[in-house]
Amino acid sequence: MASAVVNYTAAAVSDRGRKRPSNEDAFGYSVEHGVYVVCDGMGGAAAGEIASSLAVDEVLRLLSGRAQDVTPPIVAEQALSAANAVIFSRSQRNNKLSGMGTTLVGLVAEERRVWVLNIGDSRCYRYRNGRLEQVTLDHSLVEEQVRLGRMTHSEALRSPLRNVITRALGTQSQVTPDIFELEAEPGDLFLLSSDGLTRELSDAEIESLLRAGAAGGASLRDLCTRLVEAAKKAGGHDNITCLLVRAEG
Repeated sequence: MASAVVNYTAAAVSDRGRKRPSNEDAFGYSVEHGVYVVCDGMGGAAAGEIASSLAVDEVLRLLSGRAQDVTPPIVAEQALSAANAVIFSRSQRNNKLSGMGTTLVGLVAEERRVWVLNIGDSRCYRYRNGRLEQVTLDHSLVEEQVRLGRMTHSEALRSPLRNVITRALGTQSQVTPDIFELEAEPGDLFLLSSDGLTRELSDAEIESLLRAGAAGGASLRDLCTRLVEAAKKAGGHDNITCLLVRAEG
């Protein structure tokens, strides 16, 4: 029996939230080339906005232009390395941009095969058959302590160090991403988000919103809007970006 053909649709919403004066998140995607990216920038003045925009542009450009005979993980590592070099070089040349960087979570889809890329604490989830599953692992100080058994999840949520990330694009001359390979099924929904969503809403709350929206026939953009508005209602302390990618048979 032949495997079902999988096509993809996508939508995204980004909002500065209720507390921040500007939006340092950035996103971009190309359904045609199967590339989807969300970044959360950091740095003084406008440096975070510059870092996240540079990362999205560079990664989207290189992954969209990849040769068909080269596997996505190889191109992804090259693209992330190139983006890292561009941001790091720019920060070294301009004192006002010194130390700027950005998280990145991305997805590359080729028919049923999906690769998820991650640097930092922006996340990718897969929603399948009514259940939400986190795909990525946060590169943050507290989450690494949780994985080592040195801190509980509740302690991590209360920790004053919860905003400290251990990997980012552009802050060092080199960076190592995580790359996860998955198989998509028709009906799968992939959520890429900045931590402005996941710091305000629990996984259970995100799952409930996606389930209710799917049951009501909400569009992907409507689902993104519902997630963003729920995060704002819960506090909206940071910029919030949601990018949803649906696998369709």
